[in-house]
Amino acid sequence: MKKVYLVASGDLRLSVNQNCWAAQEAMEKQVTAAVEREGWKVVRGHPYDPILKHGFLDSQRHGIEVFRSIPPDTPLIVAEAVWQYTHHVLPGLMTHHGPILTVGNWSGQWPGLVGLLNLNGSLTKAGIKYSTLWSESFDDDFFINGLRDWLKTGKVVHDTSHVRAFDEVRVPENVAQIGVTFAKEFRVNKSIMGIFDEGCMGMYNAIIPDELLSPVGVFKERLSQSALFAKMNTVSDVD
Repeated sequence: MKKVYLVASGDLRLSVNQNCWAAQEAMEKQVTAAVEREGWKVVRGHPYDPILKHGFLDSQRHGIEVFRSIPPDTPLIVAEAVWQYTHHVLPGLMTHHGPILTVGNWSGQWPGLVGLLNLNGSLTKAGIKYSTLWSESFDDDFFINGLRDWLKTGKVVHDTSHVRAFDEVRVPENVAQIGVTFAKEFRVNKSIMGIFDEGCMGMYNAIIPDELLSPVGVFKERLSQSALFAKMNTVSDVD
């Protein structure tokens, strides 16, 4: 029987991982059942930890160690039912050669879809090829058909007919001129953007490269927690 591996990136905080594990476990059972109905076997890349009481990858080091034992050419599902820190899996995904499918739950209670979008954004920024699917029940036609395509071809193709290149969009001349004038002035005058805790929660996708930001007139001022703490000590309780 053909195999597909499954991993789950979690939070860095133990209490959050413990609180969210039941939702993740329930989602994985649904995803696994869907994969098995297509004639594949799901192999979880890392076990549930009875001491920590969750089965998430909870650090970058943990993720790196787990990916060492995952065949680099095997199909791989990254299943996310809750918020996750992308850097837990990004190093392993950067060197994975097999098809990658990110899967998120469509839930009003658990932020798996938000975690999925953070992961997808980071993969896109890193130039890693992947496919993505989402579902509320994991037995709907959209999910099943997409999963079937991925298992057969290694990719999912979504309808993007609603997307247009910006160059094709017609902007009124007076509006365009306002934008051009502002942009020129902005680049000349320049602006400083304060950055605190850049890449927080493993959000590699949120780190805008300086060489892309600076040409438009924005320059980063990176702030540190130690500097903030030192400055706080100079402010009196009255203030």
